[in-house]
Amino acid sequence: MRLTARRLNRATLARQLLLRREPLEVAEAVRRVVALQAQVAASPYLALWNRLAPFDPASLDAAFAGHAVIKATLMRITLHAVTAADYPPFHRAMVESLRAARLNDRRYSETGLTAADADALIPHLVQYTAERRTNAECEALLSARLGVDQPRAWWALRTFAPVVHAVTGGPWSFGYRPSYLAAPLADQVPDGRDACVQWLARRYLEGFGPASAADLAQFTLLTRSVARDALDAMAGRLERLEGPDGGVLFDVPGAPRPGEDTPCPPRLMAMWDSVLLAYADRGRVIPPAYRALVIRRNGDVLPTLLVDGHVAGVWRPADGGIEATAFHELPERVWQGLADEARALVSFLAARDPAVYRRYAHWWKELPAAEVRVLAG
Repeated sequence: MRLTARRLNRATLARQLLLRREPLEVAEAVRRVVALQAQVAASPYLALWNRLAPFDPASLDAAFAGHAVIKATLMRITLHAVTAADYPPFHRAMVESLRAARLNDRRYSETGLTAADADALIPHLVQYTAERRTNAECEALLSARLGVDQPRAWWALRTFAPVVHAVTGGPWSFGYRPSYLAAPLADQVPDGRDACVQWLARRYLEGFGPASAADLAQFTLLTRSVARDALDAMAGRLERLEGPDGGVLFDVPGAPRPGEDTPCPPRLMAMWDSVLLAYADRGRVIPPAYRALVIRRNGDVLPTLLVDGHVAGVWRPADGGIEATAFHELPERVWQGLADEARALVSFLAARDPAVYRRYAHWWKELPAAEVRVLAG
């Protein structure tokens, strides 16, 4: 069957818990959505606030502290929050790409260190991070092992070594000065990289499908050939569908694909929400004319207004509420829905960080606007 673009949009929103807020435990919600982008500490909290009812941020605090949810560098060389069960196969699937990205970077190669030097340091690093360690402490350990000050060794290793971010406190569990722990061990991990890439591919389709090999490659930054081989190896376990352009899409059997007319309530999405970044063709959620507005030239992805399942503008905290900038005219009923969301968001932020994302406010000087409203809290 050929799927329309709108049907694909609704499938994504259903799997990402954006058609309605769900009454799920935090770890189960993270499992359902696969991975939450977490390079800004607040974003996993706002992502779950958009998806769960009720959502108590203390439950995510506890999940991070108890390692039910893990924060680590994974897909796209980016910090993600994933479940403890998914971290080991995700890391095994990604480690070869992460390692190559760092060890082939001139910032590492110019140190004169080799890949073998980096690999030899990993057992010492894992042993050292049995207790929480800061960047400075890890740099000092590696420099002592090497006999010379080499901060780029830690810069490389913290990306692909089996270490995860440790809770440091603050309003969103992790502050600007990260600390690290050796990754928790898993009881069951698929044997071999190919099996782990297939694990990651299936989990991706569960949370973001139907999707193509190019989409999987974009979400992970695995090569397209690796993504394609994984999906081909799973052929007997996946459905093959036809996309709007006639291309081949893959999906897990029985996954939800709601009808085109399924309503989608407005949402105030977190910065870097994974739903905006999960596809080679980001038009599934971001209209092409708005892509460069919300995904900035340095990679920052702004907090967005989601209207009828598509990006329609951006938002930021303002005195007295939430400032919403629409890129096109919106009906009054949509503004009312956004106002309801804004009141709830202001209340949610009040106890933690009312001025969340304030360091990114400089982007607003460059944005066009059809209408700007401050939605009162």
